[in-house]
Amino acid sequence: MKGYNVHSFKMRFSAVGVLSLLLFLLIGCANNTNGEGEKEISVMANVHTPQVATDSPVLDQIETAADVELDISWVPDEMYDDKMNTVIATESYPRAMFVKNSDSYNKMKDSFNEEVYWEISKYIEEYENLSNLDPVVLNNTAVNGKIFALYRETPLSRWGVMYRKDWAENLGIEAPETTDDLYEMFRAFTEDDPDGNGEDDTIGVTLNSDLTYGGFKFVSSYFGSPNNWGEKDGKLQPEFMFPEYIETMDFFKRLRDEGLVNKDFPVTSKTDQTEMLTSGKSGALVGCLCNAVGFQDSIQNTNPEAELDVQNRIAVPGGVPGTWSTAGYGSVVLFPKATNKTEEDVKETLALFDKMMEPEIYNAIAYGIEGEHYELVDGRAKRIEGEDVEASFEQKIRPLLGLAIGGELSIDALEPSFVSDLDEKQYNQTQDNNDILIHDPTVALHSKTFGEKGVYLQQIITDATFQYMLGEIDLAGFEEAVEKWRKEGGDQITQEYNEQYNALQNN
Repeated sequence: MKGYNVHSFKMRFSAVGVLSLLLFLLIGCANNTNGEGEKEISVMANVHTPQVATDSPVLDQIETAADVELDISWVPDEMYDDKMNTVIATESYPRAMFVKNSDSYNKMKDSFNEEVYWEISKYIEEYENLSNLDPVVLNNTAVNGKIFALYRETPLSRWGVMYRKDWAENLGIEAPETTDDLYEMFRAFTEDDPDGNGEDDTIGVTLNSDLTYGGFKFVSSYFGSPNNWGEKDGKLQPEFMFPEYIETMDFFKRLRDEGLVNKDFPVTSKTDQTEMLTSGKSGALVGCLCNAVGFQDSIQNTNPEAELDVQNRIAVPGGVPGTWSTAGYGSVVLFPKATNKTEEDVKETLALFDKMMEPEIYNAIAYGIEGEHYELVDGRAKRIEGEDVEASFEQKIRPLLGLAIGGELSIDALEPSFVSDLDEKQYNQTQDNNDILIHDPTVALHSKTFGEKGVYLQQIITDATFQYMLGEIDLAGFEEAVEKWRKEGGDQITQEYNEQYNALQNN
């Protein structure tokens, strides 16, 4: 296997050194053969670890299965966007170019040139494994309604409530099923001495300053808010123009007015939010269920009797549970026409990724070699413990995740072994969220005005949302902010989204 080791992270590069490194990386990206007529496929991918995979049997396994020689340019994650932009500017493309995450890909869409990359939707069904990719997620990657990318799967929704199970049992509180139940839990965790120490030293729930991931957006799903945009009167409109968004603000305003939440949440960091839960100050946190096990471990360091529980299905009384969905993908991989000059070339490159979706190869990329890095326990992959095993995994396996596409929903792969009942419960609830998703109808649409002004315009709404919940403005003041959003570009964004939305609906 050929490759370029572009780091250790421990090295400190001068400005000249970085430029030299990038120029070095560009050499050979476009080569399709190794000089002996053998099939060679160049790939550029990001790596999150301090070193690239060396002497990895998994890379040998991929090359043997796909009958190719891989020429991989591994690029440190923090350098990746700059490297990708250099590749695009100099047109020094590999045959397969990863874009490291959905944010980078969305920014790239603004200048997407359809003459540069292969449109691949007509080929995907020709491959046994690629055809299992979720058409909804593929469509979420679309540019102007066309599919150019394969994707690495991320959970569509991992959100839910994590709360102190031992506190709830002390107070006779059941798992919350409605927003009223949620309020009552937060009230009781604040006012009814849930830890039994006789002191007024707890709050119901902790939030942070991020409207999306700090708690607000998760709870807005329980009230039935759209996911960023929703359809109203036959037209797409932003979430903050829906009454459910106002109801969510009212809910959090009530929590703050009554002292059931950290009052400084508009300036609270994620770290401080987490610390309030793990230190025993707060009884609940609304966020990624995947953190529940780690949070419980932290709490039990000082209070071994403490327990957490999780709950994902919550709605207004009489309502239908829902949870907002991501686009469903992390990194994507594109296929430049400069290096895949013919249809035969791009099919050859696609065949490589089809092979990498074979369960045995995907398992190797995710877990390593059976018997060396993991063992099967009840049909699940359980990591083998030990310093030597960990070192081998870090050196030979973990860096390869940058090559993966697909995931648990599209590949019949092994699932990880559960470390506890809580781990199993959060996993099952994350899977259950797939049945109650609230999708963003604009995720595959493009707005030039949003690209130019979206960050500024969103700040108008973010500021007004916090001001409303803090009692600094009333509903009339919030509506004034919405009018400002509309006049300064929001109406143009709405028009651009609706034009594309209607065109796709009519096709």
